[in-house]
Amino acid sequence: MFVGISLIISLLCEKLAKNTKILNASEEKYRLISENTIDCIWQMNLDLEFTYINEAVFPLFGYTPEEYIGSKLPEHCSSEELEKMQAIIVDLLDSLSDKTMEVFETSIYHKNGEEIPCEISGTVVLDNAGNPLYAQGVTRVITERKKAEKDLRDSKEKLEQAIQGNSIPTYIIDSNHIITNWNNACESLTGFSEAQMVGTKKHWLPFYPEERPNLVDLIIDGATKKEIDGYYEDKINKSILVKGAYEGERFYPDLGEKGKWLFSTAAPLRNHHGDIIGAIETIQDITDRRNAEEQLRQAQKMESVGRLAGGVAHDYNNALTAIMGYTELALMDADPAGPLHADLNQVLKAGRRAQDITRQLLAFARKQTIAPIALNLNQTVESMIKMLRRLIGEDIDLAWLPETNLWHVMMDPSQIDQILANLCVNSRDAIEGVGKVTIETATKVFDSAYCADHVGFVPGEFVQLSVSDNGCGMDKEILKEIFEPFFTTKAVDKGTGLGLSTVYGIVKQNNGFINVYSEPGKGTTIKIYLPRHEGKAVEIQEENTTEIPQGRGETILLVEDDLPILKLAQKILEGLNYTVLIADTPKGAMRLAQEHTGKIHLLITDVIMPEMNGRELSEQLQSLSPDLKCIFMSGYTANAIAHHGVLDEGVHFIQKPFSKRDLATIVRKVLDRE
Repeated sequence: MFVGISLIISLLCEKLAKNTKILNASEEKYRLISENTIDCIWQMNLDLEFTYINEAVFPLFGYTPEEYIGSKLPEHCSSEELEKMQAIIVDLLDSLSDKTMEVFETSIYHKNGEEIPCEISGTVVLDNAGNPLYAQGVTRVITERKKAEKDLRDSKEKLEQAIQGNSIPTYIIDSNHIITNWNNACESLTGFSEAQMVGTKKHWLPFYPEERPNLVDLIIDGATKKEIDGYYEDKINKSILVKGAYEGERFYPDLGEKGKWLFSTAAPLRNHHGDIIGAIETIQDITDRRNAEEQLRQAQKMESVGRLAGGVAHDYNNALTAIMGYTELALMDADPAGPLHADLNQVLKAGRRAQDITRQLLAFARKQTIAPIALNLNQTVESMIKMLRRLIGEDIDLAWLPETNLWHVMMDPSQIDQILANLCVNSRDAIEGVGKVTIETATKVFDSAYCADHVGFVPGEFVQLSVSDNGCGMDKEILKEIFEPFFTTKAVDKGTGLGLSTVYGIVKQNNGFINVYSEPGKGTTIKIYLPRHEGKAVEIQEENTTEIPQGRGETILLVEDDLPILKLAQKILEGLNYTVLIADTPKGAMRLAQEHTGKIHLLITDVIMPEMNGRELSEQLQSLSPDLKCIFMSGYTANAIAHHGVLDEGVHFIQKPFSKRDLATIVRKVLDRE
């Protein structure tokens, strides 16, 4: 029996020795781990007194383990940090059954008094009965991490400042399409504040049409994940950005009239591994640039039309001069009661219609030759009212509403005639049966703020001339086209499509602008704004139409390279009692002037000729005879005697085709001028 007991005791002792050896090995293992780790491993009793700490305490906090063991936690931190850690310990004691470990950041004093940022992972150890025995944990110094976090915060703050300080609208979107940055310039452009935008998805932005993938989509969601940089332009409506209803992740805009052009650029944002983590995009309002481009295209189109109109006008008006001139002479010889007289009248009427078309084309292209004078617009319109009433017919009431004390404008009176005739004819054709046309004048002043909200308006002082009717009106599609040459809604035999084009060209040539207000079934109002002129208005003398002015035997040198016109003008002038010398080339005219022994009182010359133009010829002849007077004639003057269609001061001009009365009147006027 004793042998059995001894054996059992021997086996137990052997097992105990083995377990002790294992335990010692485990303790040695954990001691080696504890002593060789770079973090502080510690134990602390419930009185907050350190009972163990490893060797890492010295390099981290300047204390030896022997100095630290026996000290209490309040000696190693500020009162604020102690209060925070005590609260954490209380929370741990309240949740012991969960065996919770707390991880938190705090500051621990170094032996030299410096506060060291740390991260503590701690818990409370329990006995078998579940009662707390002591606290233990690991303290890791996080100085480098804190520095990196501070550097990151500083970097983000600098980025924020750079974005906010950028005058170009700029925003950033993360990889989930969430807006993370939205600068003040974006708010100014769109009307959406930073608070409204940050944290939302890009679908809020109405300048991302659904039907087209945008740059940020390509950057963030691109299958290849390669760097994609790009740009695009989009037409948006300003009211999209401030009106509408938000529903889920969709924005339904309230479209309006006024739009803006936006230019966007986008580039990817990457982390230090090179992965795309978002995108940065800029938006610029390029409305002014696009408008300038449109104006340039319009100017180029006008220049092309102008060149075409000039070439057509020169040759076409030369032909019309001969046709209408000889027809007029034939009419004078024909029996007024005979059939030939009536036929010739029809030829003359057809010629005048053709003349009007050419004049309208030149007016549209702003190539019409004009002689502006200071006008009282009320007086000019007043003189036309009777003619306009006959033009629109008896079924249409014409109301004339002038504003008193109207400012003056600088303009050729014949252009006012063209404007009102074209507008009144359009109003007449828009009215079926009985209707009303109203002509008004007013003074208007526009400032920059008003013009910023009203497309096409220009700051300054203007005289307004408006023509309104209660006709059929126009829809938006027609309104877009009304100033285009040859655009018309009338039947083929009812209009040329040059009426409003002519008005537009005249207004632009005189530095004005024009606005049209119209709706289907509600009539049309066209308002023309002409710059105010400070000078005194010129009284327009009505021409004496009772008889054609006659010559007094003066000698005229007539130069024209088109022989039918040369012979026609010679015949008219000689019939008016003038002595006429003719030449069909400038060099021939020079020879005639040098060989002629008497005085030449007047030079009448075509403007566009081979060898030299009419201006150069007149200058050479005036160097021989300084008192020689001159009249230029042409179907199209180019820039020889006019700049942008405005006659140089002191220049006398007669437009082809001209009548006998036209030629007789201007010749007498120039010869009688001192």
